[in-house]
Amino acid sequence: MHGVHLTRTTENVDEIEALAARLEPSGGGRVPVGRFLEDLRASGRRGRRSPLGRLLGRKVRRAFTWDAADRRDPLWWPQGISSSADASDSTDLVEGRRVLVVSWYAKADQGSRLTFVDLDTLRYRHVLLVVPTVADGAVHLEPLRVHAGGIVWRGPYVHVAATARGFVSVRLEDLMWAPVEGDSLFGYRYVLPVRFTHRAAADEGVERLRYSFLSLDRSTTPPGLLAGEYGRRKQTRRFAHYPLDADTGLPVLDEAGYARPAALDDTGLAGMQGAVTAGGDYHVTASHGPWTSGSLHVGAPGSFRRHRRALPMGPEDICWWPQDDLLWTVTEHPRRRWVVAVPRSSVPA
Repeated sequence: MHGVHLTRTTENVDEIEALAARLEPSGGGRVPVGRFLEDLRASGRRGRRSPLGRLLGRKVRRAFTWDAADRRDPLWWPQGISSSADASDSTDLVEGRRVLVVSWYAKADQGSRLTFVDLDTLRYRHVLLVVPTVADGAVHLEPLRVHAGGIVWRGPYVHVAATARGFVSVRLEDLMWAPVEGDSLFGYRYVLPVRFTHRAAADEGVERLRYSFLSLDRSTTPPGLLAGEYGRRKQTRRFAHYPLDADTGLPVLDEAGYARPAALDDTGLAGMQGAVTAGGDYHVTASHGPWTSGSLHVGAPGSFRRHRRALPMGPEDICWWPQDDLLWTVTEHPRRRWVVAVPRSSVPA
């Protein structure tokens, strides 16, 4: 027993069904993932490939950026990253497409969103994360207000880090088109409602884990969930490995209804922004501010090799695409926002 654990809330079935019923009369409601990806390719925003160079980091071999508005936007900040390669063990495709998904948080009151990117065309669309509630027979929507520092796309779910709160899970089958929803959606036409919240908790005398970032943990069979803490000075910097149910993609619960980590390590790095396991090693990103290139640390907790200036300034979360053996990360600062890939072979432990 490691002291920290998660408690899962009741599934938001009634609230989500009420939202779908509210949207259907105006032509909205659930949208299959395949149709959403077709719409994305046909009419989504367009990213563009970025030329490689010293500014992007010494180890970057592929890079793209957002359209001009998203590159410069001071309100929305990119944070987490996952992919269609994380979604399944058998293929790196979803509906025949190679897809990255990136989370953002707003430095105001607009909450959090996911951005789905077709890697072949660099077309992308934003999806607002929402919390539906039902009161007096009416459904109400609020944006999900979390930092979204890391995400994992696994099976039908995308898990979104919520720092001290734990993490939340949205189900892609609940993706909805919202044609007329007023100011509460800030102009967004696609929404994803929260289906579960996994609340951070701990036994007496143990500090709760901060879920700063998440990644798919392929060091176990079946793959699990790796959660980690951003920390400076005297803050804890722990890694927690949670088993995931192979059928549902949700954390495994014990007899008491808790999700407990199979392993917990407290020797993480100061200022780490993301971590993923690949080929027996941890790969950890570290940012050094908005003007200095980022680092990638490779190895094991307590024994990392630092690859200086491997990444652009401001790297955040990280994921691994095993079919290409590429490590993907996303950077956050306005006018210096990229999504970049590093060959794992170029950053040995």
